[in-house]
This record gives sequence, C-alpha cells and structure tokens, in this order.
Amino acid sequence: MGDRMSTLRRWCRNIHRDLSYIFAGVVLVYAASGFMLNHKNDFNSNYDIRQYRYTVENVPATVDETYAKSLLERWGEADNFTAVYDYDSESVKIFIRGGSSLLLNRNTGEALYESVKRRPVLSALNRLHYNPSRWWTYFSDIFLLALVTITITGLIMVKGRLGLWGRGGIELLVGMAIPILFAILL
Repeated sequence: MGDRMSTLRRWCRNIHRDLSYIFAGVVLVYAASGFMLNHKNDFNSNYDIRQYRYTVENVPATVDETYAKSLLERWGEADNFTAVYDYDSESVKIFIRGGSSLLLNRNTGEALYESVKRRPVLSALNRLHYNPSRWWTYFSDIFLLALVTITITGLIMVKGRLGLWGRGGIELLVGMAIPILFAILL
C-alpha cells in the first residue's frame, strides 16, 4: 500500500506541476480582468472616456450637418459624424460613430466634447468572462477540468498532519465555507 501511495503522490506532483505551469497564464489573465470587472465603478476597463470643455465663437442659430462636421474636424472626428439632435432649447448634441459626442450651447458657445475610445486589450480580456464563443466554451471547460485536477492532485500530494487528513483538510473546509457563507448571507 505504501509504494502505491508513494507512486500516486509522485504522479500527482508531476501532473500538478505541469498543469499549473500550463494554466498559470490563464489564471493570471482571468484574475486581472476579473479584478477590473469587480471594480468597474472605480475604473472603466472597457472604455477610455475623456471630456474636453472649450468655447466656440459665432454659433449659428441652426446647427446643420455641415457646421457640425466643421466642429468635429478639431477632434479628427468629421468622418465619424452620425447625427445632430436638439438636446434642449439652448443646446444641440452631435453624435459621433463609436460613442463619442459633442454638446454645444448655441447661446454661449460652450462646448463639451466627450471622447469614448474602446480599450482594445482590456475590453477583449473582459469579454472572455461573458463566454463570447463556442470555442471559448470548450476551452473554459478544459480549463475547469484542469483546475479541478490541479486541486485534487494538490490535496493528495501532501501526507501526514499537514495533508488532507490534518491541517490541510481544515483549511479546505474553511476555503469551501467562505463562498457558501457569502452565498447565504448576501
């Protein structure tokens, strides 16, 4: 029995090590993007949103497409013009493809340009949490099986009072209790 357990532990150590190295990068990327999603009220990882205030001289009473495009040239957005909308009795809003906009007060000339640019890498990583394709589903299932295997092999590797039947078992129960308590209490 002792030789079989020793062989099993050696196999577990090898499998644990190799799978841990293979999937460590995935864990780090998932952890980083998961952190950003958890703190989306503090930091918008999908979009870089900036606002610029300035004053426009001699605003015409009617803002048409031609005038709107001339205002957007300053920001390199003239080709992205989509529409002009009477925002209220004093202001017009100029919509720009991609989510940016320009709010212009016809009376005072006060303008607010809001630039909305997608963060290419961060937004793509965040999208992975929403299961974007069938292929990602397959990979995620493989990743799940690898994490379960890494966990089980890690539990088997250590023997004695620090292993599963000692302190390790208590720590395992504590680790399982944390999400269960949150699920019950929240």
